[in-house]
Amino acid sequence: MSITFTGKVAVVTGAGHGLGKSYALFLASRGARLVVNDFGGSENGAGKSQEPAKRVAEFIRDKGGVAVPNFDSIAEPLGAQGIVDDAIKQFGTVDILINNAGILRDKTFLNMPQEDFDEVLKVHLMGSVYVTRAALPIMKAKAYGRIVMTTSIAGLFGNFGQTNYSTAKMGIVGFMNALRLEVEKYNIFINTVAPLAVTRLAKGSGIFPQEIGSLLRPGLVCPLVVYLCSDLCRTSGDIICAGGGYFARAQILQGPGVRFDPKDEITPEVIAENYESIMNMEGAISFLDARESLQVALRPFLEHAP
Repeated sequence: MSITFTGKVAVVTGAGHGLGKSYALFLASRGARLVVNDFGGSENGAGKSQEPAKRVAEFIRDKGGVAVPNFDSIAEPLGAQGIVDDAIKQFGTVDILINNAGILRDKTFLNMPQEDFDEVLKVHLMGSVYVTRAALPIMKAKAYGRIVMTTSIAGLFGNFGQTNYSTAKMGIVGFMNALRLEVEKYNIFINTVAPLAVTRLAKGSGIFPQEIGSLLRPGLVCPLVVYLCSDLCRTSGDIICAGGGYFARAQILQGPGVRFDPKDEITPEVIAENYESIMNMEGAISFLDARESLQVALRPFLEHAP
């Protein structure tokens, strides 16, 4: 079955470069009408320019597609609302939202100005919150929506010199985990991608050797993200690592643990003696939500409850 987006309206943030640009072009090639958002700042968020968003929107139109540029900042609620308002003004609705925009201000935590920590959280985490908040009422009213969040392996597993970025990216996972439970009854599905690609931000970080750049093209992440935006996607709450032709699910897992009798004295020394068993992940499982995790923790009490 061919995936098409004829009649669908997509908003892509940070679409002037890299991954966002690739997503916008791919969606447009499959028939979606696009709001191409980009504030036009540098990799660290400084400055502003309308050119990146304009170039991408013009390219889409030159190829026969439909797109309008938007230059609002996602880091402010009014800017985020302005992005969605442009979609309504131009196309009448929003069906798809890809929260992709971001900046980097890398330093070790002890050397990082608080402003740099706050600003990265404001763009990545709160920017995703603001734009999603603006789009959700429209999706709820029409009982349809597809939202893709962007996390990172730095958030999932940690990365030296990126405490601000890692915090924001893991916060996005928590945001998705709870929000998808609230909106799935409205036929709104939310998933998160952890992309691995050599982009403008990644080049500045110096993480990737130059010789593998061609193997980590942003376009290689697109097939997954575009699938998550489609009607064929009926799952919500997934985290998928994607890059260089590799796609893999990531999960938060809980091991079987060790259960002590709460009537007994549980001392720090008892924990020390059993710490290796507590850390054992053999037979680890995931949970649909916090209640399911709580049920496992409280199972003996629930089973013997009057």
